Amino acid sequence: MLLEQEPAGAPAPGSVMARADAENFPVASRLLPRRERAHLLAIYGFARLVDELGDSLEGDRLAALEWLEGELDLAFAGSARHPLMATLQGTIEACGLSREPFLRLTEANRMDQRVSRYETWEELRFYCTLSADPVGELVLEVFAAATPEHVALSDRICTALQLAEHCQDVSEDLAAGRVYLPLEDLERFGCSLEDLQAAHAGPALRGVIAFEVARARSLLGEGLPLAGQLRGRARLGVAGFIAGGAAALSGIERAGYDVLPGPPPVSRSLALQTLLSTLLRTRGSRR
Repeated sequence: MLLEQEPAGAPAPGSVMARADAENFPVASRLLPRRERAHLLAIYGFARLVDELGDSLEGDRLAALEWLEGELDLAFAGSARHPLMATLQGTIEACGLSREPFLRLTEANRMDQRVSRYETWEELRFYCTLSADPVGELVLEVFAAATPEHVALSDRICTALQLAEHCQDVSEDLAAGRVYLPLEDLERFGCSLEDLQAAHAGPALRGVIAFEVARARSLLGEGLPLAGQLRGRARLGVAGFIAGGAAALSGIERAGYDVLPGPPPVSRSLALQTLLSTLLRTRGSRR
């Protein structure tokens, strides 16, 4: 069923963008100039709207995602109707953004409608190529830095950020009927699905989360050279994403890997300290 009008129950643009300040990973670092912040927030608005339609909408979510792809087509044609898409249209035109990364984001949410478990890390990582990696590619396009080499490094960073989010949101995901921790890893540590329903994480689940945090840190380390290869605003923006992920992982570690009460908080001092450390670590790898 193809929807011509905005699906009933779709979130208001204001409520979509209100989530930006609550995100653990900085979608638009306040240290960046206004132009770049605006473009990154426009991309965030699309990504957040896709997730809302795929996760929370009451009704035909697949039809809603088809509607959004139609709105995306209008934005690329210069005739956007939805307020968030009209904002995105300006960014598309100003930065010459590609359509394909946006389509992967919608495909990830289609996948969410039919897949609720991932047997292996390879399966989950493929999901991340749809749900996370396109955002990094679009960010690089905003900074006119989307070379194949840079995109490959960005993919590692974005997959790490997605994995960190999966670790943080175990309870929220389970409430939605989904498990984003690879089942092979749960089995390795003797963790059952029932263990995910407790008020606090037991030893088995803590072992799984510690394992995934280490995996995410390794991926961040693989992607770290990207910040050193960029200059100016692009370097600052990418370093902000890396630091946001690293700080979130540190928050999980400080909570003893007990993520069931909710995402462990990250203080502003820790976030700033991590950003400065990231910038210093990449300083020597500049070209």
